[in-house]
Amino acid sequence: MSGRLAEVRRLHRARPRRRFVTRSVAVLALIIGLSWLGGDFQATELLGSRQQVNAARFLSELRPWPLQQPGAPDTLPAQLTVAVRWFGRMWQQKGAAAVATTLAISLVAILLSGVAGGLLSLPAARNFAVPQPFLPGGRRPSRVRIWLWRAVFGLTRGLLTVVRAVPEYIWAFLLLAVLGPTVWPLILALALHNTGSLGKLTADVIENVDPRVPRALRGAGAGRLAIVGAALVPLCLPRFLLYFFYRWEICVRESTVLGMLGIASLGFWIVDARARTHYDEMLFFVICGMALVLLGDLVSAAVRHVVRRA
Repeated sequence: MSGRLAEVRRLHRARPRRRFVTRSVAVLALIIGLSWLGGDFQATELLGSRQQVNAARFLSELRPWPLQQPGAPDTLPAQLTVAVRWFGRMWQQKGAAAVATTLAISLVAILLSGVAGGLLSLPAARNFAVPQPFLPGGRRPSRVRIWLWRAVFGLTRGLLTVVRAVPEYIWAFLLLAVLGPTVWPLILALALHNTGSLGKLTADVIENVDPRVPRALRGAGAGRLAIVGAALVPLCLPRFLLYFFYRWEICVRESTVLGMLGIASLGFWIVDARARTHYDEMLFFVICGMALVLLGDLVSAAVRHVVRRA
């Protein structure tokens, strides 16, 4: 046993050393140290007695309001009963409607962006936005057709870049000035930003697709639409659904945030509870948002499992 241990230690000492990793760690530590000194950070501002008192008060106010009152039950089963009843009342009064509004906003937004992003991904893919896609060795097209398709590719890529480069809340503010304080500025803001993201990601998937199937169809005389329906959609659908549901989770989260603009979604009630310093209600609506994201993750996993089996 001692011989094996000595051999392991010898091999450890003889292992190849990567000075780049060591130097990178040293440079990172130096940057952190200089940032700490230059930023005038004080540890007492994070762990001081005042901060500890504020943290204790904040945590105590996260409990449901009936448990903060004098005479509240002190046994765990009774406290759980009171908390469950309070959650039920909150759900009936505000939670159900806020969750429904947030879910509706996110669903409409992601469906619009899914359709628009999927359609725009085709002319944004380098291997599809050409005069003769998936046809190697064919007759050389004219210069006009080549430059025409390059223009289509460049304009589509530029459009996807622009709509995803502008944050959702900027789109929302711009659309509020045009459409007024309705739910549509939130929906369109989310749809525009996620169209750019889904279009770009799906175009990358199309560019990296296995070319053998579309080439076989193209060689048999299939046109663009036939290649899309018979080859690109089946090959790209699993990856597209992965991105689709991931962006849906982002839509749920962002619709919660954009609800702060005045639409009665989860974000609106979170801001309302924060303004009234009702941290128990704020935590309730945050938990509702987390449950929606978890629901989206479960639905995503189930749909992708069905697609993989099919």
